[in-house]
Amino acid sequence: MTVKFTKQEDSLTVSIEGRLDTLTAPELEEQLEPELDEAETLTFDLSMLDYISSAGLRVLLGAVHIMQDKGEVVTVRNVKQEVMDVFEVTGFTDFLNIE
Repeated sequence: MTVKFTKQEDSLTVSIEGRLDTLTAPELEEQLEPELDEAETLTFDLSMLDYISSAGLRVLLGAVHIMQDKGEVVTVRNVKQEVMDVFEVTGFTDFLNIE
């Protein structure tokens, strides 16, 4: 997994490439949490994410909760069909702002 953080003023875009699974989710969580402190908007660009497991979903859910507690919305963009299928089966499409 490769993660790229792009900051523009108070906006944070997190681009994830590869697989977000049991092995890589802790790494993303460790890198992401400090970045959320200063962010007023958070966007996940998943155009290069090939796979997401329940561990990856947990990291996304944690970020959503942190941002919602601050009154902010999380946007998810460019979701591949394989990842969208996981979002649909798990009910994540019900609360994620997917573009």
